[in-house]
Amino acid sequence: MTDPAEIIIGIDTHKEAHAAVAINGLGARLGAMTLLASSRGYHEMESWAQSLGPVRAFGIEGTGSYGAGLARFLQERGHNVIEVNRPNRQIRHQHGKNDPLDAENAARAVLSGQARAAPKSGTSSVEMIRHLKVARDTAVKSRTQAMVTLKTIIVNAPAALRESLDGLTGKMTLIRHLMIFTEDLQQRDPRAERS
Repeated sequence: MTDPAEIIIGIDTHKEAHAAVAINGLGARLGAMTLLASSRGYHEMESWAQSLGPVRAFGIEGTGSYGAGLARFLQERGHNVIEVNRPNRQIRHQHGKNDPLDAENAARAVLSGQARAAPKSGTSSVEMIRHLKVARDTAVKSRTQAMVTLKTIIVNAPAALRESLDGLTGKMTLIRHLMIFTEDLQQRDPRAERS
């Protein structure tokens, strides 16, 4: 059962600022505010929410991205934080983007029980491993793109240079050979370093 006096805060998150809307246990809209995505903004929003009455929960969109800092802040302060899925993009496109309306919908998702999941902490060992994997995957992808670019340049190089590089086997052998080649070129012509 929901206490009609309890407050639910819905929050639509963005990079610079978030929109917050408060509703009571009966679904009546009590107020709205915009807060900066900073510690100061989080404190102001928490004070605003508590001034309206006892807060049952904060329903936050984007707890894995722009709302992660706010979710951690509220959880550390003992508040009930619920992760709310972002609205369907097709519906948002048809009806236009409205941050306060999205925040209100987040609060209503919590009130109806449609949103019930607690956000991930973002500080567990699993989350740290995920971050390391993202960094590794990005590095591997960048290395692959660099090799594709290098091979394309070699294909279009003058015949003599292309033929001298074709005989090399292995990526590291090719890279070391090209490093020596560019160092020799720079020593012969200092202007090559600037270009």
